Amino acid sequence: MTGSVPRRHHDIPDDLRHQITTGSIKPGERLPSETGLAAPYRVSTVPLRRALAVLQGEGLVEKVHGKGNYVCHPRRKITYVGGWGTLAPWTAAEPTLRITVRSTTVPASVHLTTLLKVPTGSPLAEYTCLSLEQGSPHGLARIYIPRDLAPAGVLDVDSVCREAATGFAVLGPSPATIRETVPARSPTPDEASALRTGNNMAVLAITRVATDATGRVVEAAPLAFLGDRVDAVFTAHHVLNKRPTQG
Repeated sequence: MTGSVPRRHHDIPDDLRHQITTGSIKPGERLPSETGLAAPYRVSTVPLRRALAVLQGEGLVEKVHGKGNYVCHPRRKITYVGGWGTLAPWTAAEPTLRITVRSTTVPASVHLTTLLKVPTGSPLAEYTCLSLEQGSPHGLARIYIPRDLAPAGVLDVDSVCREAATGFAVLGPSPATIRETVPARSPTPDEASALRTGNNMAVLAITRVATDATGRVVEAAPLAFLGDRVDAVFTAHHVLNKRPTQG
């Protein structure tokens, strides 16, 4: 490892970041132990751990339990297509992209009651989808469907719904309307754990609500993507309202 000794503790992440981005420390390389890494900076392990936490939050360094800190491989962005409610086909087809799917039945919490407009405690089919590239997470989706509307086999991870889930797509019948809200925010503790990131890394949080022609909510899906690993694309279609001609 090369580089001059920083004069201030907060220069340590800058120095390590420079070494990583310039290739002095290679992707996949294991960093020295915290004690060994702190020695050339003439600091204790406490400020060194703070510096590593910054780089972990930026996705440059990943801490592997029991093994140490490793420099992350460069990650390509995935593309989420708004309105269609799915990952772009070319994204989902990437050979390095893997999506794990887990399904269960859960009672509707207060938050889900609001989204799905169902009584608290109502049974919901839940799909949890996590996208990973070379073992590093990109995005997390939790897709909820009222149990009586869930397609046959929705809780069977080998069903046709699994194929749809791997695109973070709408799982139920084709909806008449899809509404998406897209704030950027800090991850929740649950999201930070699943995405292996810190609170200083923003996530793009998409809440997708699909309704049928009668206005009934057929699906609600909170999605969270790491902000530096996703492009969200939305296309607007202009609809002309024709006024009836007067005779």
